[in-house]
Amino acid sequence: MRALLAALLVAFCGLAFGQAEEVAHPDAQVEERLKDLGEELRCLVCQNETIAASQAPLALDLRNEIRAMIKQGKTDDEIRAFLVARYGDFVLYKPPFMPVTALLWIGPFALLFVGAVIVAVVLRRRSAAGAAPRAGAAADRAAIAALLEGEREAPKPRRR
Repeated sequence: MRALLAALLVAFCGLAFGQAEEVAHPDAQVEERLKDLGEELRCLVCQNETIAASQAPLALDLRNEIRAMIKQGKTDDEIRAFLVARYGDFVLYKPPFMPVTALLWIGPFALLFVGAVIVAVVLRRRSAAGAAPRAGAAADRAAIAALLEGEREAPKPRRR
């Protein structure tokens, strides 16, 4: 009697505090589709995990809901469209290419291109500066050589 009472109490507490439990289904095809879809969808609670990897109650609820939609015969595209309509494009790990998300898709490549152009310009300027002798460089060398020759010939003053 105590065991039955304890089991009922545990079940009631689980329901009362909103702990979702994942419904297990023996259908391997449903589970495979659920896993594939779950890897493409972001957990709305964790935000850096997929629905398939997350243990958040909302992720468990979404997996159960996706299972139900798969059993109803809905396609993967219909399920994605339902979740996007409900939660927005944020639920997708790969947001679609639209004018709003163009910066997300093109931005990294644009920054890489700009960086490559800057490096090329800097390297070209360095090589051009090193290759072209300055005007008057020969005269400077001659003046330095004359100073050095004059220093070698002049007697050094003695210290007291």
